[in-house]
Amino acid sequence: MSRARWTPYLLIAPTVLLMAVFLAYPIGSVVYYSLQHYNATRSWANGFAGLDNFRQMLLHDPLFWQSLGFSVRWVVVEVGLQLLLGLVLALIVNETFIGRGLARALVFSPWAVSGVLTTGIWILLYNPSTGIFQQLASWGIGSPGASVLGDPATVFPATVVAELWRGVPFFAILLLADLQGIPRELYEAAEVDGATRWQRFRLVTLPHLRDAIVLSTLLRGVWEFNNVDLLYTLTGGGPADQTTTLPLYVARKAVDSHDFGYGSALTTAGFVVLLFVSVLYLRLSKFDRR
Repeated sequence: MSRARWTPYLLIAPTVLLMAVFLAYPIGSVVYYSLQHYNATRSWANGFAGLDNFRQMLLHDPLFWQSLGFSVRWVVVEVGLQLLLGLVLALIVNETFIGRGLARALVFSPWAVSGVLTTGIWILLYNPSTGIFQQLASWGIGSPGASVLGDPATVFPATVVAELWRGVPFFAILLLADLQGIPRELYEAAEVDGATRWQRFRLVTLPHLRDAIVLSTLLRGVWEFNNVDLLYTLTGGGPADQTTTLPLYVARKAVDSHDFGYGSALTTAGFVVLLFVSVLYLRLSKFDRR
């Protein structure tokens, strides 16, 4: 009986050990350094800081609040639009029509493109001298030489469109996989009962997609909150820090300024925000509860 009791723990011990090494240790290190003055360019001032970094961050750093606010705005807009467009595309390619295989390949292809290559494509498209807006200006639409990434009025929608191109296929893939698991008999029964197309979608399709939607929005929300490559390459956080997310601000402090203590404090704050929102979201959505 003693051997049977300990066997499951022995079997999961390698996984627990790997999680401790690759998850617990990095998280613990970041928390530790967040309590330190640790700047590689000012080694004489390094030492225990207590809560000084957090006090500076919360009370005397307006860029922290600005970057956090933009991160929230970025996540809400991106995830909302990606979910809506991804659901529409999934419903379209789930239908039977000629060329459906090609349509699915075209819909899913942006997801296979690397992040750096994606930003390279959109940099060329947004180029004020040779990009799409210069072409439109030559047709009399807009003004020539317009830089959508350098204008505070257009930089946000421009970056949103670029990330939509990359993120929509993620939702389309997941939702299409779930759509194909819905029994056709349910639609046939609803149609016999006189349900309209909208009623079939609302009463049959959406309830079956509920868990997939909750999980995909949560995962995508975390990824978009931590988005660095696209915004860093397209705008560098500008103009005037208007597209600086919290991870970009962390990179600026820790990598560019070598202030690893303050960067760790910013990272810890981001981790706490994500953890709190994720737990709250799962509780409110009643994920995996029928």
